Amino acid sequence: MKLRVFIMLVRAYLRASTDEQDANRAKGALKAFATEHGLKIAGFYAENESGASLKRPELFRLLADCEPGDVLLTEQVDRLSRLNAADWEMLKAEIANRQIRVIALDLPTSWAMARPDVNAFTERMFSAVNAMLLDMLAAISRKDYEDRRRRQREGIQKAKSAGAYKGRPVDEARNGAIAKMLEGGQSWSTIQKAAKCSRSTIARIAAQEKEAGRHESSRGGLK
Repeated sequence: MKLRVFIMLVRAYLRASTDEQDANRAKGALKAFATEHGLKIAGFYAENESGASLKRPELFRLLADCEPGDVLLTEQVDRLSRLNAADWEMLKAEIANRQIRVIALDLPTSWAMARPDVNAFTERMFSAVNAMLLDMLAAISRKDYEDRRRRQREGIQKAKSAGAYKGRPVDEARNGAIAKMLEGGQSWSTIQKAAKCSRSTIARIAAQEKEAGRHESSRGGLK
């Protein structure tokens, strides 16, 4: 059976849910996997966004950069998806339409997709098995996400009832630095890298500063 040989680029996806977590934490493990399998990583795409949302610019930049046969490499399936069923189907369709191979370190059956010289039959077989297991792990990841959210809500409600809930502490120093960078005209990408925060955090602080500016203008007009 004829083997298909083509240039295969690997693009590594790293994600963390909150600004306090390090999205690049798994970079070493992904590099080690690539080296062990004779692969070269063409680029890293890291972001601090929820896996339960499709609003992930770095993930979709990765997909847009891929050519048919390229690899999306990630540490765990839950880095890729904690999506609900409808959103997961949309993401899967995007990956399938672009003919991207998904390899996750926590899914050993996917490792065979790292070989560029697999024949068509073997590739189809592993793709089918992989798709089934990806679906299963994505569903488990979603359930884990929903269970943790439910327990969190229950814990907050219990703390509120006991008068002990104070909410998440605000990082005033970091937020102040972000506000100063915004005032100085720094780009959001620069601020995101410097403050190690999500774009949603920058957007929130920008909106707060804009609102504060409105109030200041109003007070000035009343003098």
